[in-house]
Amino acid sequence: MDLQTRKENNAIVVTLSGRLDAVTAPEFEKAVRELIEGGNHFIVLDFGPLDYISSAGLRGLLLMSKLLNAKGGRVCFADVQGNVRSVFDMCGFTALFKMENSVAEALAALG
Repeated sequence: MDLQTRKENNAIVVTLSGRLDAVTAPEFEKAVRELIEGGNHFIVLDFGPLDYISSAGLRGLLLMSKLLNAKGGRVCFADVQGNVRSVFDMCGFTALFKMENSVAEALAALG
């Protein structure tokens, strides 16, 4: 997994690529904790380049949501497609998380 961050408007855009699985989920969770503890409470996750997500990756997303909720923050997912979208659909994540077609739409949804 490769994780890149950039600041846009009042949010942090996190672009994930490769695989978010049992091997890479701890790195993702650490990065998310650091972002949130650093005062970044509005996050857009760009899933466009992500090829695969496992249950460990899903757990990391739930942890991120819990940490953000505790700080009054919000997350919006962008460009969820292919296999990752299929996993989200099967696990009910499409009902749990706000999802937009693009990063620009996700940033607008966060306000």
